[in-house]
Amino acid sequence: MNEDEALLRAPNIERVPMPRLLTLLPAAILALIALWFAQFIPQVAAGEVVTWSRPWIPGLGIEVAFLIDGLSLLFALMVTGIGALIFLYAAVYFKGHPKLTMLLTLLTLFAISMLGLVLADDAVTLFVFWEGTTITSFLLVGFDHEKTKARDNALQALLVTGLGGLALLAGLILLGAEAGTFRISEMNAAGDLIKASVLYVPILILIFIGAFTKSAQFPFHFWLPGAMAAPTPVSAYLHSATMVKAGIYLLARLTPALGGTEVWFWTLTLVGAITMVWTSVLALKQTDLKLMLAYTTVMALGALTMMLGGGTRYAVMTVAVFLVVHALYKAALFLTIGLIDKGTGTRETTQLGGLRGAMPVTFVIALLAAMSMAGLAPFVGFIGKELMYEAALGVQTEPLFVATAALLANANMVAAAALVAIAPFFGARLATPKTPADPSPWLWSGPALLAVLGLVFGLMPALIAGPIITPVVQSILPGEDPVYLALWHGVNLPLMLSLLTFVLGFTLYYGRAKVRASLRSTNFTGGLDANESYELVLKSFKRFAAWSARTVQGGKMTVYLRTAFAVLALLMWGAHLASRDAFNPPVEGLSLVPLVICALIAVSAAVVLTTGSRLYGLTALGITGAGVAILFVFYSAIDVAITQILVEMLVVIILAVALVKLPTMPQERNFRAGDAMIASALGLGVAFVVASVLMQPFDPRINEFFNAASYPEALGRNVVNVILVDFRALDTLGEVAVVLVAAISAAAALTAGLRARKKVDK
Repeated sequence: MNEDEALLRAPNIERVPMPRLLTLLPAAILALIALWFAQFIPQVAAGEVVTWSRPWIPGLGIEVAFLIDGLSLLFALMVTGIGALIFLYAAVYFKGHPKLTMLLTLLTLFAISMLGLVLADDAVTLFVFWEGTTITSFLLVGFDHEKTKARDNALQALLVTGLGGLALLAGLILLGAEAGTFRISEMNAAGDLIKASVLYVPILILIFIGAFTKSAQFPFHFWLPGAMAAPTPVSAYLHSATMVKAGIYLLARLTPALGGTEVWFWTLTLVGAITMVWTSVLALKQTDLKLMLAYTTVMALGALTMMLGGGTRYAVMTVAVFLVVHALYKAALFLTIGLIDKGTGTRETTQLGGLRGAMPVTFVIALLAAMSMAGLAPFVGFIGKELMYEAALGVQTEPLFVATAALLANANMVAAAALVAIAPFFGARLATPKTPADPSPWLWSGPALLAVLGLVFGLMPALIAGPIITPVVQSILPGEDPVYLALWHGVNLPLMLSLLTFVLGFTLYYGRAKVRASLRSTNFTGGLDANESYELVLKSFKRFAAWSARTVQGGKMTVYLRTAFAVLALLMWGAHLASRDAFNPPVEGLSLVPLVICALIAVSAAVVLTTGSRLYGLTALGITGAGVAILFVFYSAIDVAITQILVEMLVVIILAVALVKLPTMPQERNFRAGDAMIASALGLGVAFVVASVLMQPFDPRINEFFNAASYPEALGRNVVNVILVDFRALDTLGEVAVVLVAAISAAAALTAGLRARKKVDK
């Protein structure tokens, strides 16, 4: 029984079928949205850019801003158009399943997040939707959460892409600060300024980490095949039109701002080349058709990354065309694998063969999509492959390296395409868990349409050249001339490389048994098993967390206090020593009264440390607090002084009551040098930091604002009260919440203690 069938037969789930029309509603809505986006094709093809924005955080220059140009429109059409077909497929594939509502809801949220990401023209808006795809993909990959594998793979995807998202956030903040704006279109216009900045390389590194983790580029390539734990429709959507291309979209969108440098070229070229070659070889090692397609997705993403690194006209044309090519064939093939899985009960190539007679429709769909994947004429995949070789040969640096990487990866892609379209359908008929048969047209109509479009766009490339591809190229490389696409460009070097690709690819396919045996015998990972490395890092973090919890949270209040005070002292002294200002605290104008009070506080503190009586120590502690309150009064901070006195009264009363229950203090006490050092460091650190702050020029703007705004805006004349209750209401609410939590905890502890005492007494 396959994974999706197991999901359909999940135990302990009551079967409550949804109305069929309701299950088709999300697909219909997404199709209408796709038609709405399609109306912008003539405008965008004419060079227009549609924008919309509303203020979000005006003080920081952040807006909810959206933009429709060639690049964003292509992605929007893929998200909605292919999404509509996948939603239809999912509604039929899981018909009658009680979790179908949840699945369609998560897919809808995922589509919304992806749409917001590709349409965003504000960096903060883009990041919000970026994280939306991270969260929803986590829920989708772990949809079958009763399985340990699904939960683990979902967590892996969340950790990798989530950490990459944090790096991206830092990069976008630095990029916005350097460009002076968070509008992405304005960042692109300031590309020369950004590239000349000393922060260019740090910005680039952070952006690359975000993009590479999202689009599964080396060394983060391992998480995407693991995401195959998701149901088939989810895998099709993730791989063809949405999340995994988000990193590619980000790199393409920021090319005008960050591209064109040596660092950009070498990083993207090397990472893309390693990813595409490495994962294309790993694809041939797989026997699970779905897992094989997952590795070819990573290969395709590596190719897109490498082409974006080239940055030439042909390289960007390749990116634009290959985005369309990959979306069409990959969605069609994933959905076709679902048909095979549903019809036979297995996805293992070792258990499949001779299916073309029993599943003729599925065979034709798989063959059409796989031919586009292999880059055979007259499919649009052939045009994309020819452009890739043209771009590889046209890069200014190391064209031989780029072309060789493309050749090796494309040859492996041809072999993988044959494994999907030929191996399951030809040869001897093998026994399968279920009797194979084509499913209903509701299931195969979507992948069939996508596969046919790959052929139509190949035969008539003008359908996409002017309306789609040209605006995409001009979005990435502003000012470029219109694009012309054709199947035949004569006998040239790219054509020779294509022929060599087919020869190598079919050679690998016919020798697949030996290739797989060789890869398994050599345990092909190059000594770098990424999943094992991930597990090792995760276990190391868990061990460190357990150690730190045992060390820092050992159950002793003295340990907690020492740790907190020591860290605070280090921060204080670090800030003070890092300051470049000369330390010259103001001591002029000090009167006798505060000096006397300070002396009294110091003497009382010394009594607390040296007395052998808890009562004396408590009295001296109260005098210390009272002295601080007097200082507040002396400097006209009446409200703070009242608060201080009330706190001191409560502390003295509570501790006095506690003294009755405490044992007699021993006469001989050991001097704790460590505690004394921490206390001295903290006290002196606070004093030095406060003195350093007082050395700075006083900025009256905040004071003037509160004085001027307290009554007109908050209707209060007591400025301190207005600040606490109105201007900093959330801070005050948080403080009140902390007090309430502490009170509840104390009450619970006291209640538990009383109950334990009563049990002992009994």
